[in-house]
Amino acid sequence: MAAPAQSTTQPGGGKRKGKAQYVLAKRARRCDAGGPRQLEPGLQGILITCNMNERKCVEEAYSLLNEYGDDMYGPEKFTDKDQQPSGSEGEDDDVEAALKKEVGDIKASTELRLRRFQSVESGANNVVFIRTLGIEPEKLVHHILQDMYKTKKKKTRVILRMLPISGTCKAFLEDMKKYAQTFLEPWFKTPNKGTFQIVYKSRNNSHVNREEVIRELAGIVCTLNSENKVDLTNPQYTVVVEIIKAVCCLSVVKDYMLFRKYNLQEVVKSPKDPSQLNSKQGNGKEAKLESADKSDQNNTAEGKNNQQVPENTEELGQTKPTSNLQVVNEGGAKPELASQATEGSKSNENDLS
Repeated sequence: MAAPAQSTTQPGGGKRKGKAQYVLAKRARRCDAGGPRQLEPGLQGILITCNMNERKCVEEAYSLLNEYGDDMYGPEKFTDKDQQPSGSEGEDDDVEAALKKEVGDIKASTELRLRRFQSVESGANNVVFIRTLGIEPEKLVHHILQDMYKTKKKKTRVILRMLPISGTCKAFLEDMKKYAQTFLEPWFKTPNKGTFQIVYKSRNNSHVNREEVIRELAGIVCTLNSENKVDLTNPQYTVVVEIIKAVCCLSVVKDYMLFRKYNLQEVVKSPKDPSQLNSKQGNGKEAKLESADKSDQNNTAEGKNNQQVPENTEELGQTKPTSNLQVVNEGGAKPELASQATEGSKSNENDLS
């Protein structure tokens, strides 16, 4: 039940509208637009992350998606209100048939009001979800990133990542397993096959275990075709798992690493020349060698001067072994750190696999 509208008396004698009336009016305008108002199972769309400006992010998303959507699918068609079907034409004596006709007219009018792209509440901060209708999100987003990768032309300011969502389900392990059985078939079921990796992200959810989800989804992919293999460096397919509250968003994308993890800010940057990096590293090594040679020369000069003063030679003789011990300890610690780093990277690879 909605809270009753509260009104306060102004000094002039008039009444001022309460906050509840504005909230109800806002909800009524949303209902007139048709379609779901928040992220829920059964939707397709595009998940977009931004940097603290969701309103501007939605504007940029509409502009970018409409530009490339018209290019791929043609301009969006609208129907005038006068051309919408209405149930007032003709009279029917049968009450049941009249009710069915009226329900059908309401559904038809609602479908006509649905737009190709419609923003819904995602349930997380700095995350925008654009519900799509009549298009394939993965093909549209791949087309956008491919064009931006080739032209290196920046078209957004606040949008960071743009991930297509081909399906959504409830964010419970059993529901995800049941949904993934049929969802992953077009890419991984025999005779289809390929290398893959699983990318997992959870927001505002604490009852789903990351390792269990990755293990179960990887097992499903391997059962669909035993030739499917895990590749964490350059996979053919990337299974994207985005969980927001009680909704799990799934998609399978291509060129995930090539397009910088579908980051619109990074994909337009030109890759750095490896030869320049090597030259910079080489200059640094040469500078270190020169500084080391100079320090050796200074040490030898100090040694010659200190030969005339026996007290200084004793002090130098006492300090040298300690410096040697420090070098040995540092040298001995490096293999341990390296082994820990390799073990950490292996554990990360095992998690993703």
